[in-house]
Amino acid sequence: MKDDWRGFVLDGSSKSIRKLMRSYFYWKHHLIALDEFITKDNINNLLGQSGFEEDLGILSIDLDGNDYFILEAINKFKPRILICEYNPIFGEMRKITIPYQPDFYRTNSHYSNLYWGASLAAMTHLADNKGYSLVGTNSAGNNAFYVRKNLINKKVNILSVEEAYSSSNYRESRDENGNLSYITAEERLNVIKGLPVFNVETQSIEVI
Repeated sequence: MKDDWRGFVLDGSSKSIRKLMRSYFYWKHHLIALDEFITKDNINNLLGQSGFEEDLGILSIDLDGNDYFILEAINKFKPRILICEYNPIFGEMRKITIPYQPDFYRTNSHYSNLYWGASLAAMTHLADNKGYSLVGTNSAGNNAFYVRKNLINKKVNILSVEEAYSSSNYRESRDENGNLSYITAEERLNVIKGLPVFNVETQSIEVI
């Protein structure tokens, strides 16, 4: 909303979209919100409904699921700043993501809510191939910030995955009965050990 920027929001939750559309800023500013479940097959068509040009200001991908594959599929837009959610539980160096499932919903995939998305290394690998440099992560340890390489200047420091990574500093896990759990970052990995992941570098299925 800063400087009257226009915005376009996609979300698979009807409840979330209705809440957004009831907010004062939805009426006040130039925002469009669509209730759509995003897949790698429909993302370009959905983004095409935004009316934006290829040279976007910011694109944020936060799906709690197929984030890697959605970013990989986007081919009609080249944002200047790219914000991507990543799963810190997957660790610092492995370039892994959940295997692609068009109808992926993390609570259905594993009771813990911890099995979703891709590692920072995987998202950075893809971003680099698309022409972006990693410049930072947030303090919670779940969002990465990238800048298009042709816009990098001396005021921006490019970071390695090792420099930018931090373990998660927030809680969202559940126990087998759906109750909030209070496990540590180290314990979270043990909860989802043995589940399948896709190595984006070797293009093969592994296990956590």
